[in-house]
Amino acid sequence: MYKNKFLLSSLIALTLVAQSTHAEQNLKVGDLEVVAAINIRPGNVSVSDDGRIFATVHPLDTPSRWRLIEITGKNSYKAWPNESWQKNEGANPANQIDTPLGITRDAKNRLWIVDMGLNIGKTRIFGFDISTGKHLITLELPESVAPRRSFIQDLVVDADGGWIYLADISNPGLITVNIEKQTATRFSGHPSLQSDKRAVMHIDGEDTQFNGKPASVAVNPITLSPDHKTVFFGAMNGTIWYQVDAALLQQGNNERTAASIKVVGPKPVSDGAAISATGTHYFTNLNNNEIDYINPQGKLVPLVKSALLDWPDSAQFGDKNWLYISANQLHRSAAFTGKGDKGEAPYRILRVWTNEQQPFTSK
Repeated sequence: MYKNKFLLSSLIALTLVAQSTHAEQNLKVGDLEVVAAINIRPGNVSVSDDGRIFATVHPLDTPSRWRLIEITGKNSYKAWPNESWQKNEGANPANQIDTPLGITRDAKNRLWIVDMGLNIGKTRIFGFDISTGKHLITLELPESVAPRRSFIQDLVVDADGGWIYLADISNPGLITVNIEKQTATRFSGHPSLQSDKRAVMHIDGEDTQFNGKPASVAVNPITLSPDHKTVFFGAMNGTIWYQVDAALLQQGNNERTAASIKVVGPKPVSDGAAISATGTHYFTNLNNNEIDYINPQGKLVPLVKSALLDWPDSAQFGDKNWLYISANQLHRSAAFTGKGDKGEAPYRILRVWTNEQQPFTSK
């Protein structure tokens, strides 16, 4: 009996593997799928090696009790790591997430969250164990590096080297954090970090406004090369993708850092970016509802275009060859319209087949 059960289990397992392989073989580069359709705006999204999907709730969303969630089904989610970490007026703010946006996992199976602290006046980085949900570390950035009213959102993590790199759009700059020493430095004042007025945000047939003025957002998307030696970045309102030596950012020598900045290639007006294991650069394209990439000839070309990519916010590689995207209609939030929130649920998390591997897997 035991032998028969074992054989049956083995046959089922082999069948499932075969079905999965067959399904992947039928996929085409650029195929787009809706992973989740929910009633709150996902900010940025990150996916573990085993396919668990985590998302921050965008601070510009209609006020919500949620700050950090895990997707549990096509239309469902839960507080993560638990409800006590969600903002609750009157409770201890030290162990609560205030206004998060940036989120990423690292090669040590940790989930990192940037809490901009817009309501408490300080920027913090939280690290959690993905498997257990255990809180591992809180890094509070000093005011000299993250002044009040900073808007520090995107981040990338070098788990082996022990470094975190972040982008600040409010006081345009790149911030480098030493995890072990809990120290941080800022690089700012360089033209590559600034928005370009010629890169107009034009969505749904009209120029996009933010707080009553033409939207003009500085350095925002940021990625890290698979070998962790190079940081890539660009302005949301910008059409150039730059690179800088990570070691120079770590040293905090602004003059040498500025001299090392190079142009990688073109980018669209974009909120998010990602890099594959082979070094292909992917971008969200806000104006065209697209995901674009730089091809081997150095040209910017579309990977997929869809009305479902309604303000494609973040882009991050997840399990296998999928690039995950949050699409949250941010241009319809009150801060952009000036007339209240015009967004209509569902807000989506999607994924597009790239046939390219993620830059790392967790150890």
